[in-house]
Amino acid sequence: MTKTFGAMSVAQLSSLIQTAAVDPIEVTDAVIDGIEAYADRAVFTAILKERARNEAKASSKRLKEGRSRGMLDGVPIAWKDLFDIKDRTTTAGSTVLASGPAAQADAPVVATLKQAGMVSIGCTNMSEFAFSGLGINPHYATPHNPLSSDVPRIPGGSSSGAGVAVAAGLVPVAMGTDTGGSVRIPAAFNGIVGYKATRGRYPMAGVYPLAKSLDSLGPLSRTVQDAVWIDAGMRGAAVPSIVACPLKGLDIVIPENVVFDGAEAGVLAAFETAVDWLAAEGASISRIKIPAFDEILALMAKYGALVTAEAFALHRERLAGPQAADMDHRVVMRIRLGEKTTLSNYLAILEARETLIADVERLVGQSFVAFPTVAHVAPPIAPLEADDDLFFATNGKTLRNTMLGNFLDWCGVSIPCGTGDANMPAGFLLSAVGKRDEALLSAALSAEEVIRGEFI
Repeated sequence: MTKTFGAMSVAQLSSLIQTAAVDPIEVTDAVIDGIEAYADRAVFTAILKERARNEAKASSKRLKEGRSRGMLDGVPIAWKDLFDIKDRTTTAGSTVLASGPAAQADAPVVATLKQAGMVSIGCTNMSEFAFSGLGINPHYATPHNPLSSDVPRIPGGSSSGAGVAVAAGLVPVAMGTDTGGSVRIPAAFNGIVGYKATRGRYPMAGVYPLAKSLDSLGPLSRTVQDAVWIDAGMRGAAVPSIVACPLKGLDIVIPENVVFDGAEAGVLAAFETAVDWLAAEGASISRIKIPAFDEILALMAKYGALVTAEAFALHRERLAGPQAADMDHRVVMRIRLGEKTTLSNYLAILEARETLIADVERLVGQSFVAFPTVAHVAPPIAPLEADDDLFFATNGKTLRNTMLGNFLDWCGVSIPCGTGDANMPAGFLLSAVGKRDEALLSAALSAEEVIRGEFI
């Protein structure tokens, strides 16, 4: 049993801990042993052994004394390496930060889940400065997608290690960030659940930024139920208030433009099968054009990407100095594109964004929007590392669907919906307009089993 703790859902593990079937110390030691024994050394950038064991001991003591802090007490969690962990240097996937000062305190979201009793196991690898949807990292190596059976394939990014850590059964849940798809993409590529909350749902202090107008947080987990529990814990709630809603009459809109362009046949088939299953359970399915999707792409072509402009503002001094030579050249190339975005163009993007958000909210209303999380399955790593043009083209295609939700300030949940090419996972992205997280999670709770089909 001890070897499977990391492969359990949060709910499964919580049940064992709360009923004293297992002790948090036993769980923590087994999870650490599993991480250390895992062949792919690129998944974690650090294992927080001393901290984890101290937190597990504290949890064990509370539980034995009848003072459980709730369902998350004693459950291990991994953190993407851009969340501040007290007394540790946050690298954000880059060696240029590795010699910097240690964090003086945990990021607020880390502290909140510690207060809920969770055990911080380690820090997971990521794309450098979170600036890629592929997960390739030349400094700390690239974690391999654990579901690939032919050649090493990408894990997705930027929360690459987080996605692999959960999919490989090393931890029950890992926390990621999502600026253009960095939670939902690795969730889709690794066959797990990824919840991107509405921007601002959780505090961003102590989280290394990429683009503050777009940055958001969310867990990667085995089930939607786990995501609901973690969401409650991150908001300081003792128990979650979200319950599954009826599938009958659930209003789902499927866009007819942009999101299916160039989709692989296997991904398309998996998605449409899930749609058919939802319709059979009484969900109301309609297909419409969402003009804002084309307008967002046109806006990017005219003015440049919002994420690139804000990333350049953040890193401009770094790129002007010697540190640029120590960064991934592909990250440097992408960030430098932001230099072309003038202040007037940046303001034009923000103004257009505000208009498009309002337009889509009027069009979509209370409906949910569904389309493939990514239009293709995880591609092989080697060709992307060898060819910069292929890297950038694939990165753009990988981010295309998910970044629409970031631009429009949506929340979204990626749910596994079967497999596509090379028997690799495909993701079903269910989204809602901003600040409808409770409604989205409620719908996802109901829809998950249907969407997964035989893969539940």
